[in-house]
Amino acid sequence: VVRKKMGDNQYDVDAKTREKLLERQKFRMNMRQEFLKQLTNPHRVEGGGHIFDQGLQRFQAARVTQYEHFKPNFKTTRKGFFLVLLPITLYGWMMKREREGREHLYRTGQVSYRDRKFKFI
Repeated sequence: VVRKKMGDNQYDVDAKTREKLLERQKFRMNMRQEFLKQLTNPHRVEGGGHIFDQGLQRFQAARVTQYEHFKPNFKTTRKGFFLVLLPITLYGWMMKREREGREHLYRTGQVSYRDRKFKFI
């Protein structure tokens, strides 16, 4: 695959950002070449087309041990409260309120037994 170089007349980024982009492109190309070199090496010991990736290994190890390294702080407490406890509590309160309202209508006779949604018949 032929990669084109960035043109000299690129006006949407400044020189510093352009340097970073070129540096990142060079790094990606070097990593790609290293991957292809390892993949096509006929004398490698490991088989099955598997290439050991250190970055992937670190990522998987971090995911497996995330609970051992968890440190509760204000941010995680707030996130747990707003994403877990608050929705469950609000949903339970809304169900209770709706049910009590329906029960009130039934007990005061505003809804006949024939028109109720849930009957014992």
